[in-house]
Amino acid sequence: MPCRRGASPCEDLDPVIRGSNSRQFSGRAASGGGGAGGAAMAVLRVKRALQALLLVSALAYMSLLLYQSVTATGYAQQGPGRPASSGAGLVAPPPPPAGLSLRQPQQASNGDLEAAAAVPVAADSNSLDPDPVTVPPLPPMQPPGGAAGGAGGAGGMVPVSGPGVMTAATATSKPPTTTLQDIFVSVKTTRSYHRWRLPVIIKTWFQLAKDQTWFFTDTDDPDFQKKTNGHMVNTNCSSSHNRRALCCKLSVELDTFLDSDKKWFCHFDDDNYVNIPRLVRVLGDYSPQQDWYLGKPSTKAPLEIISRENKSQKISFWFATGGAGFCLSRALALKMLPVAGGGKFISIGEKIRLPDDVTMGYVIEHLLRKPLTVIDQFHSHFEPMKFIRQETMHEQITFSYSRYSKHEVNVLKIDGFDSRLDPTRFLSLHCLLFSYLSFCPR
Repeated sequence: MPCRRGASPCEDLDPVIRGSNSRQFSGRAASGGGGAGGAAMAVLRVKRALQALLLVSALAYMSLLLYQSVTATGYAQQGPGRPASSGAGLVAPPPPPAGLSLRQPQQASNGDLEAAAAVPVAADSNSLDPDPVTVPPLPPMQPPGGAAGGAGGAGGMVPVSGPGVMTAATATSKPPTTTLQDIFVSVKTTRSYHRWRLPVIIKTWFQLAKDQTWFFTDTDDPDFQKKTNGHMVNTNCSSSHNRRALCCKLSVELDTFLDSDKKWFCHFDDDNYVNIPRLVRVLGDYSPQQDWYLGKPSTKAPLEIISRENKSQKISFWFATGGAGFCLSRALALKMLPVAGGGKFISIGEKIRLPDDVTMGYVIEHLLRKPLTVIDQFHSHFEPMKFIRQETMHEQITFSYSRYSKHEVNVLKIDGFDSRLDPTRFLSLHCLLFSYLSFCPR
């Protein structure tokens, strides 16, 4: 008979079950009598057990997700393969040159360089030079075979790509954020070029990276030590332009970088203009925790030399020309430490009898088996500067200049100051990139 108010089978049913399954249990109550109540209780217990099991499973799953999230956050902050304590397990780098202090400024004067237009320059950029546009004329071109061109000679056009292991790789995952404070900028110079080449650098791009840029020279110069706020480093190397003197300076540059806490080492010559915002932006595409050798060759094919150990063996490798500039990640520089650190770089250069930039390529490509990654925005004086279009200059990283002959110079073709006041065209370039500066023509 149908279930009536007060009947024991109906009173024994859970209200929720009775509401959701009324059709099923009403039929059983009508035909099963007292037995129907026992069956309903059994179903109720099974259902409650399943509900409890589902609740426990859900809690366990949520706990697992929370644990994975916390673990992944800690890993991202620490970095892959990095020890928890800074510097643990690393080979101790050599000390810097006497009197050199590599300290982080409390606050960078130029910010993080999020965009080219956002890079502030000191309001009074003329403080280092009372005459804002007086720059010495172009010095004579360096002799062939120097550090800037290495074995490339003075004839080679720079290839966009080439055979072998030289690559134009791009990062597959987002690398750590790179700021100006992460970069160690070194400029190789010599005493005979201090008054010829350094004034225009100090007047222009040095103002964007005063705390990050160091000039490596071969003498003490109190005048320029003052103008660079103590950033002149006497390497005690010879002032000659032979391979030993060149390798000596680059060896000191590398060892000094390794003694710092910077993430990137970028080497330039004293005839380079460096577009600092663009340099920071390009380095941001690569991780300093990976092995990166970034630069541009001055030869159309890899350099081939004969092995000193086995005269019948030929060694082939690419190298980034020093006259265009190149950058190394800290991960790669640390791998170089046992091989070329602590002055060993000089011995390697003497062994293969090649200049500094070629020796760098030999160490990285041949000894460490790490490829050169071509960055086409680096430019050396081996390239005709007039072919760099003015509308693309914002995108380039480095520029240079040279003298072909007494009456012919290799400089940028750019509007701006008169060539008698700006023979290198670096002042005009600086005003093109940063037109808001006080000394720029209006």
